[in-house]
Amino acid sequence: MQDRVTYEFAIIRLVPKVEREEFINVGAIVFSKRKKFLKMKFVIDRQRIQAFSSEIDFEAIEAYLAAWELVCEGEPKGGAIGKLDLPSRFRWLTASRSTIIQSSKPHPGLCLNPDLELKNLFEKHVL
Repeated sequence: MQDRVTYEFAIIRLVPKVEREEFINVGAIVFSKRKKFLKMKFVIDRQRIQAFSSEIDFEAIEAYLAAWELVCEGEPKGGAIGKLDLPSRFRWLTASRSTIIQSSKPHPGLCLNPDLELKNLFEKHVL
């Protein structure tokens, strides 16, 4: 039990029409301060997304999510936000926003391996 560390996670959502508040899960993000871990995983399933909404700009979505990955990696690739410390970058990524890419509220947990936890969350909530 002492090997377990606290972590937080959020599910990344695609919200094609923000005003309708409908979404499809496209990714997951995990943060562990103790393990100095911040990583996300996502998938753009074009067929599934187009069944949900036919008005999607896939290049824009991919660019947006790629930018989120760069923020996870930190500076210099992550720009000004990437220069922030790990907790601040996670808080920025999971902040409430009204854009086409959003996240759920962060949820806490305990795990042995944040990378494995990310894989499990991704499989459970996205695939």
